[in-house]
Amino acid sequence: MSSAEPKAEAREETEDERETPKESGSSSTGRSSPEDEVARRKTARERRTETETGRQVLLKVFRYDPEVEAKEEPRFDDFHVPYSRGMTVLDALIYARDHYDSSLTFRHSCRQAVCGSDALFINGQQRLGCQTQIDDLDEPVRVEPLPHQDVVKDLVVDMEHFYEQMHAVEPYFQPDELPDGEYEEQRQSPENRETIKKSTRCIWCSACMSSCNIVQGDQYYLGPAPIVKGYRFYMDEREGEEAKDRRLDILTEEHGVWRCQTQFSCTEVCPKDIPITEHIQEMKREGIKRDIRFWED
Repeated sequence: MSSAEPKAEAREETEDERETPKESGSSSTGRSSPEDEVARRKTARERRTETETGRQVLLKVFRYDPEVEAKEEPRFDDFHVPYSRGMTVLDALIYARDHYDSSLTFRHSCRQAVCGSDALFINGQQRLGCQTQIDDLDEPVRVEPLPHQDVVKDLVVDMEHFYEQMHAVEPYFQPDELPDGEYEEQRQSPENRETIKKSTRCIWCSACMSSCNIVQGDQYYLGPAPIVKGYRFYMDEREGEEAKDRRLDILTEEHGVWRCQTQFSCTEVCPKDIPITEHIQEMKREGIKRDIRFWED
């Protein structure tokens, strides 16, 4: 029998002893004080961390720098990063940059899956670096820039075309009338809010665009993210009618919603769980309904 089992028993005994109330820190009911409970949990975390000391995470990171002759050829560099509990891919990349190679380049900002700037191709799937736990991945962890976009340097891709497509659908509120009084507001029913709620989660990370095969083959295709953004404002009951008609024209043009082949890849990789494919199909229905009304009139 290995020595791991006796050590585990010794740890359990120690933990039980910590859970036993002490006279100085116990309440009159015999229970541990809040301070003792916090200390016990902290010690347990430290003990778990000790068992993981020495573990190394192997990152295989895509490298490319067109401005340095020796780095013009794309390659993968290996980084052995010390593991820590709760480590994300972004944490590991930051460690590699700060301790091994300061030229390693990638985008990041909020570290809370809000800014969308650290979307990467991790182990063959579009993910947010700050949202992806090392413990959930097979090693080695392969980190690449988003596919279907031009690489600027290392893990940084050119987002200019993506932003142009997003702005093409006029992603902003355009009501017919503005509130008159100081205390008036643009009211929205709970039902309508529920309709558009999921579409408002978009953080402009471009993960869905990167996963879409139609985007790869048609540079003029609006793409899933812009269509979802258009859906968000078109379906908002507070939006002006002229703006709705104009936006629907944009979404149903030749390179709009009808180019979608319902592969669901965009929905699968969305870090905000937006039902992207479903929203695209809804905009197709809106276009058909308008065309039917036109011919009926």
